[in-house]
Amino acid sequence: MGRVSWVLAAAFAAFVAALAGVAVGHLVWPPPPQPGAELHSLLHDKLDLDTSQSAKLETLEAAYAARRKQLEAQMRADNARLASAIKAEHGYGPQVAAAVNSSHMAMGELQKATLAHVFAMRQLLRSDQAIRFDAAVAATLTQPDQ
Repeated sequence: MGRVSWVLAAAFAAFVAALAGVAVGHLVWPPPPQPGAELHSLLHDKLDLDTSQSAKLETLEAAYAARRKQLEAQMRADNARLASAIKAEHGYGPQVAAAVNSSHMAMGELQKATLAHVFAMRQLLRSDQAIRFDAAVAATLTQPDQ
């Protein structure tokens, strides 16, 4: 076997070992659940929504996803303005303050949109479903890592 073959074999073995390491890492240390994953799972898998509820939920989720995407883009733009302001002012000057205030406004709007979405979803539920939903919302908001 020539030198090139040995190098290719070693590179392939290193690649396979790296993939195995990543796989084992995910098994030993699984990634944390995404925020809101429990509510999503509850709504879609455990509350036995009827066809009408499911259709309305899909509409609500599509509207919320679009609004969230818009607000997240606004926050990214605010972060870019903040970076430029910090670079220009090298301290907490008026440009930095304006960028921080704008960022806080977008974060607040995202929080309001999220709460409006949660309340809109709740309106789709029967009283027995709403009890379970309310408990999941309370648990999500009181988790130590939230």
